[in-house]
Amino acid sequence: MHDAAHWDERYARGWLTEPSSTVLGAVQALPPGRAVDLAAGTGRHARALAARGWEVTAVDFSAVGIGLGRAADATGEVEWVVSDVSAWAPPGPVDLVLAAYVQLGVDGLRRAAGWLTEGGRLVVVGHALRNLTDGVHGPRDPAHLQTEELLRAGAQGLVVERLEEVLRPDEGGTVVELLLVARRPAQI
Repeated sequence: MHDAAHWDERYARGWLTEPSSTVLGAVQALPPGRAVDLAAGTGRHARALAARGWEVTAVDFSAVGIGLGRAADATGEVEWVVSDVSAWAPPGPVDLVLAAYVQLGVDGLRRAAGWLTEGGRLVVVGHALRNLTDGVHGPRDPAHLQTEELLRAGAQGLVVERLEEVLRPDEGGTVVELLLVARRPAQI
């Protein structure tokens, strides 16, 4: 969508600080473990996970975003990594991969799903294609929006627990988001 320099500039001008209610709702019932927040930006979701007991690695290619996240991490509980999420991988299996408001594509989602422990979850939250006509905010290019078909294909081999639109009230109207929660099944 954009390169690191673009996001460095955007984050330097100020960015969202509160975690998304859709993300929080998707992970609230999960027992804490090891998590990865992909394209974490300034780390609003990584910090929220850490506050709930998760051991979190926040990854983003924006050094400015990661720097702001690290500065806001008063407890120092999040590991902050400047790297392109398409090339980065965790050193070992994780219990949660969060991909919030980033378009990884089918191959990127399958790659991230491969990092999961048995019973681990892939949680994807993004603006739905329908947000173009019925929602506010978010990308205006359909190629940067989520569809059920894309998320289902990216979760191939996982057990899909939730795949649904979520309507989130926001200033100026309602955001139409798409949520995927998928679990890696136990090996037989």
